[in-house]
Amino acid sequence: MQGILETLKETSLDTIKIIPFLFITYLIMEYIEHKTSDKVKATIEKSGRFGPLLGAMLGIFPQCGFSVSATNLYAGRVITLGTLMAVYLTTSDEMLPILLTESVPVSTIITILGIKLIIGIIAGFGIDIVMKIRKSDKVEKNNIEELCEHEHCHCDEGIIFSAVKHTLNIIIFIFIITFVINGVILLIGEDAIADFISKNVILGPIIAGLIGLIPNCASSVILTELFVENVISMPVLVSGVAVNAGVGLLVLFKTNKDIKENFKIIGLLYSIGVLSGIILQLIV
Repeated sequence: MQGILETLKETSLDTIKIIPFLFITYLIMEYIEHKTSDKVKATIEKSGRFGPLLGAMLGIFPQCGFSVSATNLYAGRVITLGTLMAVYLTTSDEMLPILLTESVPVSTIITILGIKLIIGIIAGFGIDIVMKIRKSDKVEKNNIEELCEHEHCHCDEGIIFSAVKHTLNIIIFIFIITFVINGVILLIGEDAIADFISKNVILGPIIAGLIGLIPNCASSVILTELFVENVISMPVLVSGVAVNAGVGLLVLFKTNKDIKENFKIIGLLYSIGVLSGIILQLIV
């Protein structure tokens, strides 16, 4: 019982400390998104053959509705499958805000983002080349206004309100997940957990990838907190957050009528994320 109380106290203090930093981070992100969202969409619409490069570069910056926007654009065949995949692989949902507020070294954050960027670019161009050879990726213009109706961003609620909403939602997730993680670590032991994961080069990325497929912010919060607590390694984290495309995957099934294709996209996304993590595990 004493251990549970100590864990609860420690989790509460850690959570309270990061609230102001998390709010400021989201406030800045909301401001940037309000100022640049339309320009970002216009840029990626006109990207053409350079779509995967621009998609990866734009996807790396956390914007609440970007994976959703890319999904809608793909459903209207305004962008290629490679561009969509580049966006999915580089989008990290809540990873970046949490890493920034948890005082993770800047060099580590840049390394993670850089790895995801490279994965997104390589995979995106590779997919487009294959699709071009197969001549099955025909990009056709569609009515963008109709597609935009499907977006789930909170941009019309105001910068401060959106920032507060994001902060409250994520801080609850962080508290619950951190408490569970700390409890498990206390029960099993940090060394035992780390030893198990480090000795399972393939299993770690596979499990992280499955967590990453959860279509909401919970998955990225879980994976990032596990990384911050030194429970999982950077390659395992990359596997999970590369697969994590947020609510973009939910919108894919709503806007893209080809259900079989949607499952293929998810399978491809999962395979790339897991394979990338396994390769990184062997290299690092």
